[in-house]
Amino acid sequence: MTSGSVVLVGAGNMGGAMMRGWLASGIEPGSIVVVDPSPQPAMAEYLKTNGIRHYVSAPSDVTALALVIAVKPQMMGTVLPQLKPLVGADTVSISIAAGTPIATMERHLGETAIVRSMPNTPAMVGRGITAAVANGLVDKAQHDRAHRLLAVTGPVEWLDDEGLLDAVTAVSGSGPAYIFYLVECMAEAGRKAGLDADLSMRLARATVSGAGELLFQSDDEAATLRKNVTSPGGTTAAALEVLMREGGMQALFDEALAAAAQRSRELAEHG
Repeated sequence: MTSGSVVLVGAGNMGGAMMRGWLASGIEPGSIVVVDPSPQPAMAEYLKTNGIRHYVSAPSDVTALALVIAVKPQMMGTVLPQLKPLVGADTVSISIAAGTPIATMERHLGETAIVRSMPNTPAMVGRGITAAVANGLVDKAQHDRAHRLLAVTGPVEWLDDEGLLDAVTAVSGSGPAYIFYLVECMAEAGRKAGLDADLSMRLARATVSGAGELLFQSDDEAATLRKNVTSPGGTTAAALEVLMREGGMQALFDEALAAAAQRSRELAEHG
């Protein structure tokens, strides 16, 4: 990519993870521009060490081939109006901010190619997954460019319906928090069963992260993996009878994800 072709707005946890992925994939540091008014000291040093140009506000002499907007959702209303000078005829603008619809970005950036995406926090360790949707102005080259930039942190699933991003947000965008809470619940239940609290937490963390890795590496369905560790009449079966009973875990997840999706729709309406 040519000099200044990738402009990253916001070098926080997610933006920083993507940028590190770009460098690892072979994008030259000199072709990346970072716009961030106050990066963390470690990030500021990283930018300096790697020779990545850094601006506290949008530069007037740069036109992006890819404009990646990685600021917090509540900052989008302030940041978007400042970014239009970065957008040229070939620019594809890619947002990873939850709750900001494509129509809002078009209102600020103009009639231009826009991709709205929803990654998740495992992107910080290269194990994320991202769902994305493009507006009608994104051509094949821009689509491919956006895909390459998003895919450095994990698989990318493309959608035709922007409305489905609310459900995506509920499942994978917010999903890591559910898993972390599962660890908390397992550890607390272990403590109540008599285990030392620290030991119970270590057991829960290792079990959930190990099960996740097994799921990642296996070609088997999740249901098959569950059945593989469930002996008829055994301890796992006894626990699953509780978790899978009417009103149990599935019903709770149905309610929880519906609440998350509804909140995503509300945020978009006010975006």
